[in-house]
Amino acid sequence: MSSEVKKEIQLEIAHVLFIDIVGYSKLSMNQQRAVVDELTEVVRSSDQYQKAEAESRLIKIPTGDGMALVFYTSPEAPAQCAVEISRALKEHPRLQLRMGVHSGPVSGVIDVNGHANLAGAGLNMAQRVMACGDAGHILVSKHVAEDLEEYERWRPLLHDLGACEVKHGVRVAIVNLYADEVGNPQLPKKFQALKKHNTRMRWAGTTAALVVLAAIVAGIAMFSRYRGRSTLSAPEKSIAVLPFENHSRDPDNAYFADGVQDEILTRLSKIADLKVISRTSTQHYKSAPENLPEIARQLGVAHILEGSVQKSGDAVRVNVQLIKAANDSHLWADTFDRKLTDIFSVESEVAKAIAEQLRAKLTGQEEQVIAAKPTDNPEAYDAYLRGLAYTLKTANTPANSLGAQKYLREVVRLDPKFALGWALLSQVDTRGYLTKNLQPTVALREEARQAAETALTLQPNLGEAVLAKGYYHYACLKDYDTAVRYFEQARQLLPNSSRIPESLAYVARRRGQWDRSESYFNEAERLDPRNVFLLSQHALSYRSLRRFPEALRKRDQVLDITPDDLVTLAQKAAILQAEGDLSRASALLAPLHPNADNPAAVETQVYQAILERRPGQIIPRLKELLAKPDPALGFINGELRFWLGWAQEVAGDHPAAQETWRQTRSELESFLKEQPENSDLIGDLALTDMGLGDKAAALALAERAMAAIPIEKDPVAGPAPIEILARVAARLGEPDRAIAALQKLLSIPYAGPLASNGSLTPALLRLDPMFDPLRDDPRFQKLCEEKKP
Repeated sequence: MSSEVKKEIQLEIAHVLFIDIVGYSKLSMNQQRAVVDELTEVVRSSDQYQKAEAESRLIKIPTGDGMALVFYTSPEAPAQCAVEISRALKEHPRLQLRMGVHSGPVSGVIDVNGHANLAGAGLNMAQRVMACGDAGHILVSKHVAEDLEEYERWRPLLHDLGACEVKHGVRVAIVNLYADEVGNPQLPKKFQALKKHNTRMRWAGTTAALVVLAAIVAGIAMFSRYRGRSTLSAPEKSIAVLPFENHSRDPDNAYFADGVQDEILTRLSKIADLKVISRTSTQHYKSAPENLPEIARQLGVAHILEGSVQKSGDAVRVNVQLIKAANDSHLWADTFDRKLTDIFSVESEVAKAIAEQLRAKLTGQEEQVIAAKPTDNPEAYDAYLRGLAYTLKTANTPANSLGAQKYLREVVRLDPKFALGWALLSQVDTRGYLTKNLQPTVALREEARQAAETALTLQPNLGEAVLAKGYYHYACLKDYDTAVRYFEQARQLLPNSSRIPESLAYVARRRGQWDRSESYFNEAERLDPRNVFLLSQHALSYRSLRRFPEALRKRDQVLDITPDDLVTLAQKAAILQAEGDLSRASALLAPLHPNADNPAAVETQVYQAILERRPGQIIPRLKELLAKPDPALGFINGELRFWLGWAQEVAGDHPAAQETWRQTRSELESFLKEQPENSDLIGDLALTDMGLGDKAAALALAERAMAAIPIEKDPVAGPAPIEILARVAARLGEPDRAIAALQKLLSIPYAGPLASNGSLTPALLRLDPMFDPLRDDPRFQKLCEEKKP
């Protein structure tokens, strides 16, 4: 083997179509070669196959009596390919095929001969799904069916069959995909046999058994009504942990109740045999709601854990109860009275008891993880819970990032061996570095690295530490290959964590792989269906792609969970601005009163006033916000001051704008030494010099910003400096450069540099006063025309 040249195929989610020739073994060798050739011809004629192959997003694996097609595009690809093959079979009557579709992790090697050899759960499960069918069947796993249900056109083709027992006694939920001209509507023989077996069993019992059967039938009837609202049933070994009630006299102890809930949930989530919904999806429910069956349906679980926490001095009482959601029955309950220093034993006991009640199988390592005590220092743990509370807030703002960072720095000072505290500090730092909610200095990046490495040194098998190291490589270094390796390693340690597919979605997005990113987002949302940050990021992808109806639907999903959320309303208004619907945008923005620590919302309001060419009313509000700037916001204060100058300029007060921009330049330049790679800061300075009429400096800064974040390295944020260049060139007499930049920007998806990170659209070009010098240019007029989708 050492002499072979091998190339690793990285472990990642793929979408697999497994095809089998029915009756292949009964054919002669000549007939076998003929049908394989015929199958190859049919498959290669598929539009979906040709498209994926042209994009180098497909691997074909011969299996002797068929083949596996591994798509690296979207969950729809293998299903659409199967439909196209099924249609083509009408002209190939001797070719009897059965097909199975599944999405899952796939990896392997390419040997010296260039032969692709793949392995992994994604491939194995697709084969097992296929094996449940007969000739003509297109069967898809429940996992894939849930993906396809996102698209209205697939819903009429999906017909739930229930569970099929496959290799090693594993039961797989199967959905039959068929319509009038494709697939096979007949019940597969395996399911027919199961149906006959169940019929015999129903008549084989005694009178007592019949009574039990009647109860089961009644249960099925109730379950059928429940299923009327949900296409596919919740796994039996599934649970959501609702927020724990704070029964302490001090309402400020709510963070402690939240922390106990989160610790129990975290321990449960590390059991691979359980499906556990993330806290980010459960935190918006009440502690003891009345409509448990409906909540369980929304979250896709069979069981709910409720609880309460009472803290008084160093004494803690924890009450918990496990409920079967379908009939609201209590399976288990207990009360624990402990000292504060012994709180971890409560969390471990609760997690272990739930695992036993749900009959989840625990590995030896999982038992150790559940029983682990992260720190012996109660003060450090208290600070950890306070920092954690900031990370779980809905709004991704500088204030929340700073609050979390403050407490987590205190955690590791109090207990330098608290690995989980180091891991969370690194994650807060890296997210703040990427989003600029924390000042993106070299020192911050170094703290993020050291924190992740310290956590890994203390606990090499801590999933959160592995995840933190991956996020550092993604956010701070843009080293995407290394980041993916860490994320896949973390997946084994955090089997229920939505953070893994969420992080992989971000990496795919930064690579410009938008379809793959969407697939990861869908996977993350299945694990964490009410995570507002996750939904907001998915909406941001749609916004960057200019898929505005889908972006608005995602924002509305967030508002269904957190009504009147200021950040979401501002983001929704930004989408409407991009569509040119200023009246609806204004209706959303008018009631909002964001502070400086929510700069995106403030800037969206100012941009609205500028687009309407009526900035007079917003100027006093900006002056009020900047009268006492918060030093913790760093360069953001200077950015807000640029917007004040722009509003003054549009209002016709040129002298005031010039004075504001001179102050802005001085303020922003003071941060450049510590943040030499901050493309947002450099872009703000370029626009400021543009306002001051310094053409050479403005163009040089725009080009510096482009060098700091090249589009080849980051297709999402990389185009933002190109927009800065377009604006500078438009205002300062370089129309050719401006037009060229705008032509490129309108042809690609990206996150923009202004306000709520929206990309330019024809509507914004028509409305934005910064492009007024180009109004008479026929090339610009053409760019302003809306193109049909």
